[in-house]
Order: sequence, then C-alpha cells, then structure tokens
Amino acid sequence: MDADRDGDFGTNRHEGARVTGGRLCGVVALDGPSGTGKSSAARRLAGQLAARYLDTGAMYRAVTLAALRAAVDLTDGNAIAEVAAAAALEIGTDPGAPVIRLDGQDVAAEIRGAEVTGAVSAVASVPEVRAVLIAQQRDIIASVTGTGDGIVVEGRDIGTVVAPDAGLKVYLTASAEARAKRRSRQDSAAGRTSTPDQARVAVDRRDSLDTRTTPLRPAGDAVELDTTDLDLAGVVAELRSLARSRGICTSNSAVSG
Repeated sequence: MDADRDGDFGTNRHEGARVTGGRLCGVVALDGPSGTGKSSAARRLAGQLAARYLDTGAMYRAVTLAALRAAVDLTDGNAIAEVAAAAALEIGTDPGAPVIRLDGQDVAAEIRGAEVTGAVSAVASVPEVRAVLIAQQRDIIASVTGTGDGIVVEGRDIGTVVAPDAGLKVYLTASAEARAKRRSRQDSAAGRTSTPDQARVAVDRRDSLDTRTTPLRPAGDAVELDTTDLDLAGVVAELRSLARSRGICTSNSAVSG
C-alpha cells in the first residue's frame, strides 16, 4: 500500500526513514476523518520509532472486498456478518511494507479500488463486522505490546473503542480545503482524474457515511492536532514530541530520511 489513504502530504511512498535512536514502548492511537494524513503520519512515526503499524481501515476494506466477491446484498447485515466471520485476514505490521491478504491473496491494491471504496461504509456499519475486526485488532495490539514493542494504530475509533488505554491518543484534523487538496493529489498519483472540488465532494460524502457507522470524535483524553498548515515531517515531529512527553518514547535522538 503505497499511498496515504487519508490524504497525501505530497509524497506517496514511505521514504525509508531509518532509526538512529528512539523507540516506542507503548501504543499510539491516531484517529480522525479522511484527508487529515493519518496513514502517512502513522507509517512514518512507526518507522522512526522502531514500532509496528496497524491500518485498521484496510481490514474493513478487505471484508468489504470479501462481501463483494460473495455477491451478498450489502443491505443484509446477517449475510455480511457471515462473510466477515469466515474471511481469513492477514495484515502485516511492518511500516515499511504493510501488506494485507484475504484468504491468502494479496489484496492491497484491490481494496483501494472504487468499488470497495463505495461499499466500505455500509459494511463497516454492521455491528457484527465491527465486533469481529475490533477483536482481531486488539489481539494484534496485544501480541505486539506483549513482546515489549510499540505500535502505532490508525483509524476512526482507536482511542475511543479499540485501544482506550493507549499511552497516547491523537485526533488529527485539517481544514476542508486542505483535506480536499490532499485527496485530489492522492487520486492524481493513483492515475485517477480528480480536482479539488471533486475531491471535496468525495471527502464530504465519506464523512457523512462514516459518521453513521461510528461517531467521528476524539477520545476525552486525546490531543487534537490540526495538520492544515503542517507538512508530513511537521506532523511526525509533533507526534514524536507528544510520545516523549507521555513517556512512551525512549529517546529523542534524531532520525534521518
């Protein structure tokens, strides 16, 4: 998965930042609406702090793909729940090369297609689907932290539902204009025709659909970070500083890349 699904800051690849010091020893929960840059920031932060990375949205997209392949009625919650329960998902947590497999097949590219994008909110709104995936997400987090490693988890309900005990919870925001521009750049990088106006409509639609699934709101103890006027390096620098202040980053040494 090479592009930031939540708003490109102007780069569409993990730039190979190498750790020269510093290690995450807890959980960072990143939440926020589409277009705020969660994915790029989460991957970069995890790479810099020798941590793992979990893209929970990819899991919902993979179940959506499974439902589409099974040709189930997307208004039939029971049928979708059965698909979710049967789907064999494997999601990698390497921030430099995150992968996701459905029933043994790499579906990283396919889950970013228009068909899945148009259906994912309906699938994610099914309570049984959320229960299945939240349980899996918690298991992944526990397996990582159980070995003493840290993990950066991004989504829309991480700090409120998935990992309410995370050592650091951050809710990313950005102006509507900034989110639309990032979405437009992302679409263009992926070869899709897009203008900021078209992207603004798409972002607004996604917000509306997602809000029906789970409230887009920060956890009560989350830090809100406005990324409108920050580039990727600036966002990650803020996140590193917050992690140090919470005592879950072992060092503030410089990182190159």
